[in-house]
Amino acid sequence: MTALADRPTDSEPHRSGWAVLAAGAAALAVAMGIGRFVYTPILPLMHDQAGLSQSGGATLATANYLGYLIGALIPIVRPALLKSGWLLRGSLLAVIGTLALMPVTQSQPIWFGLRLIAGVASALVFVIAVSALLDHLHGAAQHLVGWAFGGIGAGIALSGLLVLVLRTVGSWRTGWWASAALAALLTVLAWRLAPEPASAKAGPGRMSERPTTHRWFVTLLTGYTLEGVGYIIAGTFLVAAIGQTSPGWLGSGAWVLVGLAAVPASAFWAALSRRWSRPTLLIVMLFVQAVGIALPALSGGAAAALVSAVLFGATFLGVASLVLAVGAHLRFPHAVALLTTGYSVGQIAGPLLVSPLLHNGYRLPLLIAAAIVAAATVAAAALRVRFPHRVGPMVEPSRQARS
Repeated sequence: MTALADRPTDSEPHRSGWAVLAAGAAALAVAMGIGRFVYTPILPLMHDQAGLSQSGGATLATANYLGYLIGALIPIVRPALLKSGWLLRGSLLAVIGTLALMPVTQSQPIWFGLRLIAGVASALVFVIAVSALLDHLHGAAQHLVGWAFGGIGAGIALSGLLVLVLRTVGSWRTGWWASAALAALLTVLAWRLAPEPASAKAGPGRMSERPTTHRWFVTLLTGYTLEGVGYIIAGTFLVAAIGQTSPGWLGSGAWVLVGLAAVPASAFWAALSRRWSRPTLLIVMLFVQAVGIALPALSGGAAAALVSAVLFGATFLGVASLVLAVGAHLRFPHAVALLTTGYSVGQIAGPLLVSPLLHNGYRLPLLIAAAIVAAATVAAAALRVRFPHRVGPMVEPSRQARS
């Protein structure tokens, strides 16, 4: 994910700013909440109705995460694409198309290709939409940009609710088609979102003596990569894991709760960062997330499933936004790009790591995921040691955030 750069908090967006906020939230809902994460509630239906094995499900998840890594790297190689409105709209259409084509076949190689393309398109929508939000809302309070990130949670909740309803009246195929229709509807809202053209004022920025922040950045990158591994195991298999020990509707219902809890998460944690340091908040979030991931593995009750969903939803977006904000604060060269790459590599590794264990169920994979997130908590604790809360500017913050 991309950083929420520090912004002035003494002004609110004007009326057109709210339109940008809504369009950006809709784009993120399509790209991430639906295009990427609808696979989680549909996965149990594909196991039951489409003959998809547990290892096959993990392989398809890996295809999507590999595509996301490729898509995230494209604007790094060609930074001008961050300003491309046509690429944003084309990627939105690609997300819709891959969702609609999933039910047309039961060929796993074709499914692999579709999820790979969906990952590339989702990442492109994400990075371009975030760039547009930062361009248009640069004078707005940071928590308002966080509300745009809440579009991801809204997309998760809406698509999860859709799949929950269709469990009784449809099949895995109708789940994909209905999700494509929902994505198309939201794309209409997102269509007019466009990044601002590159400004002539975007010069090299103010230079000063480069601060030595290497050790903190390496610690941050290590923790964020571990978070990528642990969170994605839960994000992929949580619904299926709950469904193994509870009624089928409970897993889909828990996923709706994940989305609802994620809607205010980035804005909430951004607001708290005004009072508490970001490394401290990262320790809290990662610890809470580890507990949430472990709960369904330790208890099969409905209460554990629902509490797990809320804890997971309330933290996974917050962790991403705060980590990237810390990376921008440290002024490490290409911090956001490096952190996004580490996170993406972790997401690819997660399903591959636990795939050999899935034939015995999801309990052990979830416990492993919780342990990995706990290790990320240790990295966050190490980050607090003499953390440089004040770092002199090396480049303009807006340029660093979009590097």
